[in-house]
Amino acid sequence: MRFDEAYSGKVFIMSRPSADKADAIIYGMPMDWTVSFRPGSRFGPNRIREASLGLEEYSPYMDKHMEEVNYFDAGDIPLPFGNPGRSIDMIQDYVDKILDQGKFPLGLGGEHLVSWPVIKSVYQKYPDMALIHIDAHADLREEYEGEPLSHSTPVRKTCELIGPENVYSFGIRSGSREEFQYAKDSGMYMARYDVAEPLSQVLPKLKGRNVYVTIDIDVLDPAFAPGTGTAEAGGITSKELLKAIQLIAQSDVNVVGADLVEVAPIYDPTEQTAIAASKFVREILLGWV
Repeated sequence: MRFDEAYSGKVFIMSRPSADKADAIIYGMPMDWTVSFRPGSRFGPNRIREASLGLEEYSPYMDKHMEEVNYFDAGDIPLPFGNPGRSIDMIQDYVDKILDQGKFPLGLGGEHLVSWPVIKSVYQKYPDMALIHIDAHADLREEYEGEPLSHSTPVRKTCELIGPENVYSFGIRSGSREEFQYAKDSGMYMARYDVAEPLSQVLPKLKGRNVYVTIDIDVLDPAFAPGTGTAEAGGITSKELLKAIQLIAQSDVNVVGADLVEVAPIYDPTEQTAIAASKFVREILLGWV
């Protein structure tokens, strides 16, 4: 599937009518085939789009209007239900095409395994890349119940691909003892519980680096984001995540792509999770593209 094909479904607010001159491509990865607790994140991308209709087009955080960023919402990749291997291949091929045209890929998940093929694609273009990973969970397992293709494994796979010394995790408050020991022994960076303050210390060290950023919505406390598959008490506020996005925007890192994953709207009748996610996407577009 081409990312510039006509799409007649819901789009993120102020999406341009054509991908030709777009600097960024928004695309959905509606997959939740490997989740370990509650499914439903495959419905996240469209719910984030719908929630965006309630946003203001001006951001006081970035002091920018969405008119100032040229982006195109290409819709969802039509992934084969229940087939993680084929889905991963399709996502990587799709993002390869976005990057080949010099555009910024901004993915909406979907479970966190969808970040893995995107990172592989970005790494092919930027072999010096670093990863900023914002999440409640370490995602450092080698497998989950015997399955290496799991939403609990993408950061471990990334460490093995780009080197653990190039992986920076923030907000982590859940994982197995082995995952935390791996983080300690491998040389990767892991900030437990908090995001903005440790991020402010790390960003100067990444000055000039090409960086991919993956955000799992469950880094937020369930009070702010109950609509996710594996909610974890003790998380950060929406305000802190907005601050983290702003810190990255104000830094000297070169963000080459990003995703926001694990919105599962069925568990949040108030829609506050999708509403928050749509605002984060707005700030990413205005601050990182």
